[in-house]
Amino acid sequence: MSRLSATFARLQNEGRQGLVSYVVAGDPSPSGTVGLLHQLVAAGADILEVGVPFSDPMAEGSVIQKGHERALANGMSLQGVLDIVTVFRQEDQQTPIIMMGYANPIERFGYEAFAAAGAKAGVDGLITVDLPPEEVDAIDTALKAVALDNIFLISPTTPTARIETIVERARGFIYCVAVKGVTGSGNLDANEVARNVAVIRSKTALPVAVGFGIKDADSARAVAAVADAVVVGSALIDAMVRVTEHEPAATESQVHAAAVALLESIRLGMDSSPS
Repeated sequence: MSRLSATFARLQNEGRQGLVSYVVAGDPSPSGTVGLLHQLVAAGADILEVGVPFSDPMAEGSVIQKGHERALANGMSLQGVLDIVTVFRQEDQQTPIIMMGYANPIERFGYEAFAAAGAKAGVDGLITVDLPPEEVDAIDTALKAVALDNIFLISPTTPTARIETIVERARGFIYCVAVKGVTGSGNLDANEVARNVAVIRSKTALPVAVGFGIKDADSARAVAAVADAVVVGSALIDAMVRVTEHEPAATESQVHAAAVALLESIRLGMDSSPS
């Protein structure tokens, strides 16, 4: 059983929903990313989503876009992200890690080479934001060969026929986008999320994780009532940025602590939600 499957099975047995934390590798620093990931797990993250910095992250709102910019300025690369996962795995063999990125860096790396390197590092799955299901054959073959999951986004505007196409190709879980627009945007409508999740569940038995627009314990609690997992990203990055804006001389430990505290509060909020 894969780490992702084992994690969702454990959560189901415990009657709990999963918490997925997203950060950009190399932001605020390459040297601190591994430590931040371990802290997020300790704070309640069940799955780690690690962003691969890219110069044109079109699905991201301004908060995450700036995180990509900072990481690139820090010299972070796709190989650098794989190196971070390798080091993380020296101490944690249980927590699933999903890499989220864009096609261009992976194409340049080479699909087969990336899949092999990802499996060796300890990656469990990949979200390629700008690669639609009609164009995934080459990378999907490479990922399947090393038992990595190919994870897809389904948005509020995705037609039912396209949902059926996506779930046929998806493995690991389905990432249901909670709001129209980019990450961190819009006001989350829990009723609309519930309807969208219900449609997805009618088409697949895969777990459904919901992200985009989840900013605090209240919004996480609302989503946790209908989803298998909640994804939090922009809010964590924004929490760290606010520390440096308020105190430019803040240490990296102080910056990380802001994200950790927010994630802890979200975990508490989710655990208070009836499942």
